[in-house]
Amino acid sequence: MAIEVFTWCPKVEPVGTTSFRNKSAKFGDGYEQRAKDGINNRSESWPLTFVGARAKIMLIKDFLDARAGADPFYWTPPLGTQGLFRCDSYQTSPLGAEIFSLTATFEQAFHP
Repeated sequence: MAIEVFTWCPKVEPVGTTSFRNKSAKFGDGYEQRAKDGINNRSESWPLTFVGARAKIMLIKDFLDARAGADPFYWTPPLGTQGLFRCDSYQTSPLGAEIFSLTATFEQAFHP
């Protein structure tokens, strides 16, 4: 199955978080030894908000529903390069006059 590309633009100024996964061992004298945990120990998370007419938000909702939090998709974060991401959950909210918002967090994914 081909991996699809998420092409919708979020509201301006999304704030992403970069996390590093490390293993550590602390010793009695205050010394701590740290090491990277795996080859993909750096990952990104992006909380995003999309606002638009019902039809636009439904397309985004359908795209995310089709992957059900399990299948990754390609997305390009700000200041980044295209990579694999997943979305485990999202929230929708009516804003009035047939305008809706959808808030989702994209978590970086990696090939097995």
